[in-house]
Amino acid sequence: MARYEIAFAGQLIPGAQPELVKANLAKLFQADAQRVALLFSGRRIVIKSNLDAAGAEKYRATMERAGALALIQPLDEEVEGIELAPPPAPQPVSAAPVAAASAPVDTPTARLRVVPRDEYMAAFAEVDAPDFGIAPLGDDLQDGKAEPQAPVLDLSQFSLAPAGSDMGEAKRASTAPPPDTSHIKLVE
Repeated sequence: MARYEIAFAGQLIPGAQPELVKANLAKLFQADAQRVALLFSGRRIVIKSNLDAAGAEKYRATMERAGALALIQPLDEEVEGIELAPPPAPQPVSAAPVAAASAPVDTPTARLRVVPRDEYMAAFAEVDAPDFGIAPLGDDLQDGKAEPQAPVLDLSQFSLAPAGSDMGEAKRASTAPPPDTSHIKLVE
């Protein structure tokens, strides 16, 4: 069974007044002015996806009555094709000093070349994105860490007290008189 999506790109039915259409869409989608302005930004916005043919036609007709031109597209199409760029040509290895060989070397990674699916995605066609590979199952992806070094502390100025000695502050004698409990009686 074919599935469809309903999209809107800010296009109006010929003769429709833009302010009236915006008000109709705000009422139809129960949206505020900011969301309605987003619908009229000129970009293609998907309103509803994964609809059957009857549901897609119902959305199209409702939006047409509101004055907006809805786009119906089948979802069976391939959305986006990805083609890997060819790997870089190997560079000749020259004789390098041994010290330079131990330094980390940045190897160029393959680059993705993405074919845009619509006008909105065409803005990202020139983005230079590295093609990071996927590590095999069970590989350790965390870089190794060096063991932390204990800080060097000079503790020669401290000494230990003998076992059983009182290390706290000396207790002071209480200066308050004991409470008067003469009025308290024990009833049997």
